[in-house]
Amino acid sequence: KLMNSILQLYRGYANEKELVVFGHVFKTNFPKEYNFRKKDFENANSVIKMFTKATQPNVSVFLHWQNQKIETKTMQDGYFKFCIPTDSIKQNGWQNYTVSVINDGEEIFETGDFLKPYSGNFGFISDIDDTFLISHTQNIFRKLYILLFRNVYDRKVFADVVKHYQALSSAGRSNDLERNSFFYVSSSEWNLYRFITKFIELNELPRAVLLLKNIKTSLTDLFLSGRGSHNHKFEKIKHILEFYPNLKYTLLGDDSQYDPFLYESICKIFPLTVKAVYIRQTAHGKKEKTVEIMKNIESIGISVCYFKHSSEAIAHSKKIGLIE
Repeated sequence: KLMNSILQLYRGYANEKELVVFGHVFKTNFPKEYNFRKKDFENANSVIKMFTKATQPNVSVFLHWQNQKIETKTMQDGYFKFCIPTDSIKQNGWQNYTVSVINDGEEIFETGDFLKPYSGNFGFISDIDDTFLISHTQNIFRKLYILLFRNVYDRKVFADVVKHYQALSSAGRSNDLERNSFFYVSSSEWNLYRFITKFIELNELPRAVLLLKNIKTSLTDLFLSGRGSHNHKFEKIKHILEFYPNLKYTLLGDDSQYDPFLYESICKIFPLTVKAVYIRQTAHGKKEKTVEIMKNIESIGISVCYFKHSSEAIAHSKKIGLIE
């Protein structure tokens, strides 16, 4: 029996033929509305709760779509995903979808949103930690300290990164309402979804579809947050490029972990689809291996920029005609 469940929906996406929406079902052992202004130990306590949430495996979830009520069940970790064939999404941009669960005999509805890209030429795929959100990924203790004791209002972006992303968002657009599609693909876990979306909103970064790492449900996992295999990022980026094959992509990441290696593999598979690769330098000097990878990528005709400051990335984007 499904008791006191909470539905968490994520931003989905669609093309001409398919709608993809997904989320989690949790047991209610945490507050639905997280208070983002909590300080110090209060904030740490909230983050710990985010990583110890109990999920609901194998429960029925219903997608309400065009006069159909489509049922699926959650996976072992409470995750659900609907991939629905459709040719009837006529409009572009952000649109709503509705999902429900039966909660103690009552049907509970939640509304999420999904993106169908506006017709255009560009797509942007960006990492999060140390690409636009200062996270100190290479120093695990500092990263953990900041995650636990700094609330979302205290966290910082790199100088000029918002300016760069906003310019990319409107690149080639004469219509102020239509924006290029952004996807944030990260090794942060789904536990941090609301924190990340709030941070993006506060800093006026482009609204995006988020593709994160499998949810974690134990305290040990908190200490390993963002670590481990990054293969899921490769698979998710590859999926986006295959899902929207007509867009020309720019990949944005940093040299703190595996972005250069992942992006090199993607570029070698999609040499006509990737237009440019941006890698932020996170240490004092450039990394030899990253310099070598960028040369490899450039040798197949893809524009590259290995930069310390976003002002350099902006200048490069202007130089290659990506932004005006």
